[in-house]
Amino acid sequence: MDEIFYLNSVWTMIAAILVIFMIGGFILLEAGSTRMKNAGHITGKTIFTVGLTFLVFWAVGYGFIFGGNANFFVGMTDFFYSGAESGETGLSDTVFFVFQSAFAAIAVCIALGGFAERAKFPVYVVFTILFSAVIYPVVAHWIWGGGWLAGHEKQDFAGSTVVHLTGAMAALAATILLKPRIGKFNKDGSSNNIAGHNQVYTSLAVLILWVGWFGFNAGSTTSVDGAFFGFVALNTNLAAAMGAVAALAISWIVLGKSDIVTTLNGALAGLVAITASCAFVEPWAAVVIGLVAGLLVFFSVKFFDKMKIDDPIFALSVHGAAGVWGTLSTGFFATPELAEQVTGQAGLFYGGGFGQLGVQALGVVTSGLFAFVASFVILFVMKKVMNGLRVSEEEEVMGLDMSEHGNYGYPEEFMSSEKQTKLTS
Repeated sequence: MDEIFYLNSVWTMIAAILVIFMIGGFILLEAGSTRMKNAGHITGKTIFTVGLTFLVFWAVGYGFIFGGNANFFVGMTDFFYSGAESGETGLSDTVFFVFQSAFAAIAVCIALGGFAERAKFPVYVVFTILFSAVIYPVVAHWIWGGGWLAGHEKQDFAGSTVVHLTGAMAALAATILLKPRIGKFNKDGSSNNIAGHNQVYTSLAVLILWVGWFGFNAGSTTSVDGAFFGFVALNTNLAAAMGAVAALAISWIVLGKSDIVTTLNGALAGLVAITASCAFVEPWAAVVIGLVAGLLVFFSVKFFDKMKIDDPIFALSVHGAAGVWGTLSTGFFATPELAEQVTGQAGLFYGGGFGQLGVQALGVVTSGLFAFVASFVILFVMKKVMNGLRVSEEEEVMGLDMSEHGNYGYPEEFMSSEKQTKLTS
C-alpha cells in the first residue's frame, strides 16, 4: 500500500466525520423549525434513529448497495460487513464503509422530517429499519452500486437523487398518510403559519450543514489525486451562497420583506442542487444552479402549502424540488472534460444534445417513484397493523416530549408554567 492509499483514506475519513456531524445540523434544524413542546422528542429520536440506521446499514444496507451477485434491485453479498480489507480500491474499504453509512443516516434524517410533531415513536423505529434496509439501498444500488442507472451513466456525484430525493419522497408519503398538524389549515383551505420556536437554532443548523456539505460533496471524490476535491468544494460553496441570496431576493420582492426562513431554505436548496452536479459543471454554472434552487424553493413551499401538504421542516421543497433540479442540471451544464473524468456525457449546453438530460430525467422519475410508492405502501401497512401512525389529538396538543417520553425538552419553561397555573387556580 502506497502513500496515496493512506492519504485517500485519511481524507475520506475526515469527510465521513463531517457528514456525520451534519446530523447535528438536522437536529437543530428540525427542533428549531418546530414547537418547543416537541424539542426533546425530536432531538432524542434523531440520535436513536441514526444509531439504528448505522446498525441496519452494517447488517444489510451496505451489502444491498455494493455487494456482488447483484440482481435488478440489490447486491447480494457483504452482509454483516466484516471490515476485511480487499486492497483492491484506492482507499481503505472500512473507511469507505463508514463514509457510505453516513449518507444512509442523512437520508433517514430527511425522510423522518415528514413525520415531525405528530407521529408515534414506534413508527419512527419500524420505518427507519425498513427505509434503511429496502428503500434507500435500492436507489443507491441503482446509481452508485453498479445498478441499471449506473449502466446508463446517470450523473449523481454525491446524492441529489440517491440521498435527497429519496428521503424527500419518503417524507411526502408520510405527510400524506399522517395528514396535517392540528391547526395548520382552516376549513376554507387557508393555512396558518405554525412558526418554529427557535430561529437561532435553524440558522446555526444551516451553518453546520453548509460546513458538513464539504465532506458530503468534496469527500465524494474519495481521493486526493489532483486535489479535485477543491474544485468540487468551490462549486458547492458558490451554489450555497447564490441559493441564499436568490431566496432572500425573491422573498423581498414578493413579500415586501426579506424572510429569514426563506433565506435559510435557499442556502440549503443550493447545497442540495449542486450535490449531483458539483463534479460536472464549471463555477459559473454552479452559481446559476444555486440561483434557480433559491428561487425554486420559495415557490415550492407555497405550492405544497396550497396543496394542503404540511411539511414542517420544508423537506419536500429543500430536498425534493431542489434535488430534482440538481439532478437535471447536469443534463444542461455538464462539460465534456468533466463528464469524461467522472461519468456520463456532456450536457445540452455543451453540445451533448438531450441524451444525458434524458438519463437524468429517467433517474429522477424512476428513483423518485420507487421511493414514494415503497414508502407509501410500507407506511400504509404500518398504519393498519400498528393501529395508526399518529398520536392522539390530546397527545399532540400536549406535545410529544411528555406524551411519548414523559419529560420536557425545556423542563424549566414548562414546569414553571405548570406551577404558575397551580398557584393561580
